[in-house]
Amino acid sequence: MNERDSSAPAPGPTGAPSGADQVGAGRGLATALILYTVARLGLVVVLAAIIYGVGHLAGVDVPILVAAIFAVVIALPLGMLLFKRLRTDVNSAISAVDADRRAKRDALQARLQGSQRPDGSGDPRS
Repeated sequence: MNERDSSAPAPGPTGAPSGADQVGAGRGLATALILYTVARLGLVVVLAAIIYGVGHLAGVDVPILVAAIFAVVIALPLGMLLFKRLRTDVNSAISAVDADRRAKRDALQARLQGSQRPDGSGDPRS
C-alpha cells in the first residue's frame, strides 16, 4: 500500500483526519461539482433551445450547432451570476478536501521525522 492509497484510514490520535472524514469531504466535493456541472450544462441546453425556438418563430433557420455555440457564450457569464451559491459550495468543498489533505500530510511528516509515537503521545525519546 502506498501513501496515496486512501482506503486505509489514518490513525486518529496522530491528528490526521480519519478515513471517514476524508471520504466525507471527497463525497461533498463530488456532489457539489456534479450539481454545479449539471446546472451549467442545463443552462446551456435551455439557452440553445431558446435561441433555436426564437429563430424558428422569426422564420430563420438557425442550425443547432450555431445555437449551441451562442448558448455557451451566453451561459459563461450568466452561469457565474445565477449559480453563485453552487460555485461557493464547490469552493468550500475544495477547501475542506485541501485542509484534510494538508492535515494528513503534516501528520505523515511528523511520523517520518519521529516527533510522534504511533499512539500519538509525543516525542519517542521521552
